[in-house]
Amino acid sequence: MNKKKYISLAFKSATIQINELKKIKKVLNNSFIKAVDLILNCKGKVIFAGVGKSGLIARKVSATFSSVGIPSFFCHPSEALHGDMGQIEKKDILIIFSYSGNTTELTNMLKYANRYRIKIIGVASKSDSLLFKASDVKLLLPKVKEADITGMVPTSSTSISLLVGDCLATTAMYQKNFSKEKFKIFHPGGNIGKSLLLAKDIMVDGSKMPTVDYKSSFKKVLKIINEKKLGVVVILKNKFIKGLITDGDLRRDFKNLNRKDSFDDYITKVPQIVNISMTASKALAIMNEKKITSLLVVSDKDITKKNKKLIGIIHIHSLLQSGIK
Repeated sequence: MNKKKYISLAFKSATIQINELKKIKKVLNNSFIKAVDLILNCKGKVIFAGVGKSGLIARKVSATFSSVGIPSFFCHPSEALHGDMGQIEKKDILIIFSYSGNTTELTNMLKYANRYRIKIIGVASKSDSLLFKASDVKLLLPKVKEADITGMVPTSSTSISLLVGDCLATTAMYQKNFSKEKFKIFHPGGNIGKSLLLAKDIMVDGSKMPTVDYKSSFKKVLKIINEKKLGVVVILKNKFIKGLITDGDLRRDFKNLNRKDSFDDYITKVPQIVNISMTASKALAIMNEKKITSLLVVSDKDITKKNKKLIGIIHIHSLLQSGIK
């Protein structure tokens, strides 16, 4: 086979799935609203279940729910028969994925849930299925064209099942006013965690900050720059930021330093200042754009004021050590 045909075949498969996913509109109805309300009002855990490909979809959606602060876990129907059913309580809800809705392994789990009046959200493609008969809320998946040459391999059907689960998660997130800050709490690791780091997470603060009063001696400025090892010193007047001096400013006029009594000539009167809730990645972008190595940090309230109080300093080394790119 011509290897270029690989691309055309993949594109054809992708196009079929993209077109089939547009049928999601048929699922976004009153039943979907009821499902979201049930999730938001759940006093316990949101438990997902499914078998085979549907089980894999259920696992992924459960992980998404957990990562956005909705307590959730996956329970395999077969394992439930051997004791795991005890994890399911009356205050929980079950979200069960089964494209056919007639998977035999689900029978005992459905009986258990109905017996103890545990709410079930069923996600299936057959309205007369075993799953739908036992479900309190029924999310009917549309019939879709599979994207392989036989038209039988679960492709579009698994994609639309996953999309339904993600829509439930993102809608619930919105209603719960879920923010980037909250997401960082549940997802501190990896590239996502790094991208959500804020200025306050990586800044130097307190006694580690290189600061001097504007009335200080030139000798003290030099002393602080050497001691704090950030390559800068912030000049304060009545505790407000007056300016910034970098070791580069001093090195460029090294020959004249011994003859200077004042440091006014070296002050950058309009230093780059950012607010404490700025993301670390944005801070790095500013440094790269301005070709500087430090940013002064102030509170969100002070950022718009003329007089600003220093609460921290971000150095480019801190950003790079944190893995920010």
